[in-house]
Amino acid sequence: MASFNMADCFETVVDAVPEREALVAGDRRLTYAELDARANRLAHWLADQGVGPDDHVGIHAYNCTEWMETFIACFKLRAASINVNFRYTDDELRYLFADADLKVVVHGPEFSPPFDGPMLEIGDAYEKAIAGHSPGRAGPVGERSDDDHYVIYTGGTTGYPKGVIWRHEDAFFAVFGGGNYAGEPVESREELAEKVAATPGLTYLITPPLMHGAGQWVTFGAGFLQGAKVVLYDGATFNPEYAWDLVEREKVQSITIVGDAIGRPLADALAAHPGRWDVSALVVVGSGGAPLSPTVKEQLGALLPNCFILDSFGASETGYQGRASEGRRFTVGPECTVLSDAHEPVAPGSGEVGMLAQAGRIPLGYYKDEEKTAKTFIHAMGKRWSLPGDMATIEEDGSITLLGRGSQCINSGGEKIYPEEVEDALKSHPAVFDALVAGAPDERWGETVSAVVQLRSGSSVTLAQLQEHCRQTLAGYKLPRRLYLVDQVSRQPSGKPDYPWARELVKAREPDEA
Repeated sequence: MASFNMADCFETVVDAVPEREALVAGDRRLTYAELDARANRLAHWLADQGVGPDDHVGIHAYNCTEWMETFIACFKLRAASINVNFRYTDDELRYLFADADLKVVVHGPEFSPPFDGPMLEIGDAYEKAIAGHSPGRAGPVGERSDDDHYVIYTGGTTGYPKGVIWRHEDAFFAVFGGGNYAGEPVESREELAEKVAATPGLTYLITPPLMHGAGQWVTFGAGFLQGAKVVLYDGATFNPEYAWDLVEREKVQSITIVGDAIGRPLADALAAHPGRWDVSALVVVGSGGAPLSPTVKEQLGALLPNCFILDSFGASETGYQGRASEGRRFTVGPECTVLSDAHEPVAPGSGEVGMLAQAGRIPLGYYKDEEKTAKTFIHAMGKRWSLPGDMATIEEDGSITLLGRGSQCINSGGEKIYPEEVEDALKSHPAVFDALVAGAPDERWGETVSAVVQLRSGSSVTLAQLQEHCRQTLAGYKLPRRLYLVDQVSRQPSGKPDYPWARELVKAREPDEA
């Protein structure tokens, strides 16, 4: 038997703790045995539709138990689920469906995907379909393998979505925590079973959508592979008060968020209603996918003095890479470094800006895109590296300071400015609720730093006031020169910044101040 095939690992956990509660979403609560049985039934239905090894099944839905049932059922068939961004337009969906070569789409009742093949709507049709199939695991799928594929589609911040292909074994260790998020990875499925049976694991609340990597990784890795209970935030839009209701009701011990987009509303709700929720069980607030600004990290820390506020980073193309030690400075493993344009190591402490690079267990590449694969996954110094596009410097102690995505860098008069640094400064102003920074075309400077700002209710601010505030932490050339006030800053469903929206806005609209 394969050692670290995802289906095998999940079934190992099920057999170790079948009656332990596994998954909660809305009114549905499933034990590990019940979750396994429902995934088995769906796997048999998918097999009847012709789904088998290396095939792809789209999941177009908000968070629900059926999302994870489909995710697991695909692993059991040696197929791969494909995460579908529920904000995509029909044209974007058609592109994704064709690019991913989907065989079947499982979708929520809120959506009508433009797909010509078999579809299964979550609800009555879904329940009827799985009820007609066996809950047993047997199926004509062939021998499972460490080389079976896990695929996650990522849109990044620019361009069309692309599918990142991982081997199961590599994903087990680099993406899903190696069966032990808090320590050394397990060495066998037998050890996994023993560890799961001996420790109940935490109760997790997953606030990001499962179609985002952070949601999948924590749910399956920190949750299921550790025999823990996972509570899914099941709303179509994020309501911080409902999230705190879930924390209290389920006695959540660890809550997963994606940066300030979720962290700030959670902190503001807690501050506005002191004592309303019993959060005494909570011990960890973990952010991934987008860094927490120092302001929000401090706010959460002050409101939750008994909690660890953990800020991690990674990418679909790298897996987990490190954890913040201070600001945007991260402690990383030995296979993470910074490379120059010539793909040579940047000297620690030199201050030279280079590309963040990850070696070791990394993806095979992008699905059906040899050109992008060759650009992102390179060979240097006798190793294969993943270069997902983040720019960084390496400190004398080997830690990494993240600057931001190279594709978002603003070039103003020859000076390079990373939006994330300016955004952190803006969001530390008491009048600012959220902000994105983009480069607006400028005849003299090429581009000029433009701040798109969402104010707190009842607040006001001028460009001069923001500049004076930001001057405390930023060099003069990084200060915003144009101010655009908006009712709401646009972000992706995961909470990641919507930079294309910000760039279009500063091109199409006159600033409120310049």
